This record gives sequence, C-alpha cells and structure tokens, in this order.
Amino acid sequence: MTDQKYQRNPDEPMIVVKGVHKSFGTNQVLRGMNLEVKCGESMVVIGGSGTGKSVLIKCIIGLLRHDRGEIYVDGTEISNLDEKEWNEVRKKFGMLFQRDALFDSLTVWENVGFGLRQHTKLSDEEIRAIAVEKLKLVGLKDVEKLMPSELSGGMRKRVSLARAIAMEPAILLYDEPTTGLDPIMANVINELIVEMREKLDVTSIAITHDMVSAYRIADRIAMLYQGQIIEVGTPGEIKVSVNEIVQQFIHGQVEGPITRGTDIVRKL
Repeated sequence: MTDQKYQRNPDEPMIVVKGVHKSFGTNQVLRGMNLEVKCGESMVVIGGSGTGKSVLIKCIIGLLRHDRGEIYVDGTEISNLDEKEWNEVRKKFGMLFQRDALFDSLTVWENVGFGLRQHTKLSDEEIRAIAVEKLKLVGLKDVEKLMPSELSGGMRKRVSLARAIAMEPAILLYDEPTTGLDPIMANVINELIVEMREKLDVTSIAITHDMVSAYRIADRIAMLYQGQIIEVGTPGEIKVSVNEIVQQFIHGQVEGPITRGTDIVRKL
C-alpha cells in the first residue's frame, strides 16, 4: 500500500515542467518545454529517437541538471536542491530503465532490494522478504536466488520493475519499457504497468515510440517535437489529432513535415 504521505488531491499536479531548457554544447534538446502530470495520472511522452525524451525524465529525477526553467516534484522546485535534499526527493521515484540495469554480480533479491539496503536500516532478512513480495507482484516466483544471467529478457525487465517498486514510490518513470521485447512480452509488460498503477496508486511517466504501448498504458499522451510538447491529449484525442506532425509520427509515415523539415534525428 502506498505511504499515506503521498496521498494528495488527484486534481493537483504531481510533476510540473515549466519553460525547461537543456543543451549539450550547441545541441539544444529541450527548448522551453512545458508539461503537467496530475497526481495518479499515467502520462506517456512520445517522440522520435534522439528528440530528448530520455533527457526529460533524467532532468525530472535529477540525473541531469536542466539549464533554465522550473521543475516541481510533489510541490518542491528541484532546480537548486543540494545533494542531501535531492536524496530525499529521489526516494519518491522508482525507475524502470530501458536496459534493465541489473547488477550482474548480485542475486535477483539483492537487485530488487538494492535501494532498501542503501536507504533503510532493514536487515537482509527483511529486505529479502520485501523483494520476494515485489517479485510476486510482477509475476515472478522462486527466482530470488537466481543470478541475472539466468533470466530471460522479459524476466530481467520484470525484476527491474520489482526493484522500481520496492520502496513503494509515489512516482514511477519508465524509459522505453518495451524496447527489445517480442510483441507478446511487450504486452505482458504493458499489462504490468497498468496493474502497478491500479494496485499502487502511483503517478507515472513513460517515454516510448511504441504506439501500441502508449495507447494501452496512457491516460494522456504528450508529443515531444523539436524540444517542446506540441500536443497533449487522451489516446482517443491523439488518434484523431489534426496536427500533421502527430499524425505522421503515430502512423509511422515516411512522408510528412518531420522528414520535410529540419528535424534531423540525433542520438544523444
């Protein structure tokens, strides 16, 4: 059950990104970006490869510092936090990385309990019990003693999700959650993301270019293009958008304003 301190008015934003800029040298990635994510909402940010989706969530969680603008997390503006303050804010987050980012030298339960070992005074026995509980929540049983090398790609992804929810965060971030998975396993992960939201009552942001995943897990979808959010709407609204850029992207069309313009895909 989610900690009571995270119970908020569902109409209040949990995350606010206001006029945020982020550059790497002369490469302007985020250009005055704005986005609001309500408490308990599942927001999916779509956009082409290299358009800054991963940069966005890394700025939100503090892995990158944005250059200008404001980012609010649960009412706290994070731009000028010191490391101690940041550590407290980060406890509100769980993150599923694009490549599961498991520690190959640790067992499954040690991977799931890594954050608990770092940030709590729980015993190994208590941490292992929590790890087993979270593994069951993502559909894995009797795997806690295994090493990551003994797992399939889909199982590794689920272990990574169990680790993301181990500290019962208020916010879950998903970085391309279905990348590298076959269609069946991708659907398994999509259903798990929906289930996590319903069971844990968390706010979530997922970034993806997988429109099947986006339509399944999103309450709202935001499209990132040339460093700004150009449209936000429900999956139904996005499907019938009159924006030519949105339509070209969601249908995967070769011809359109994205390829005709100056939108050169850059790997960050």
